Amino acid sequence: MANFSERIKLLRIKKNLRQIDMAEALNCTNRHYQFFEYGRSYPSFNKLIILADYFDVSLDYLVGRSDEPERR
Repeated sequence: MANFSERIKLLRIKKNLRQIDMAEALNCTNRHYQFFEYGRSYPSFNKLIILADYFDVSLDYLVGRSDEPERR
């Protein structure tokens, strides 16, 4: 199973988004978002929900607890 950092990077690339686009969606700096993708930092619970909604995936999928992206 992929971890959180791998998942958000793959989801971002799949949607043809740049890191700066994601930083803007999360209302954080580009550097802060980069830390999420590099596994150096993790988002707050609120930002996790924003990411799950943005990519239309479950929180379990986003954090690597499931390989099924669909929400239940």
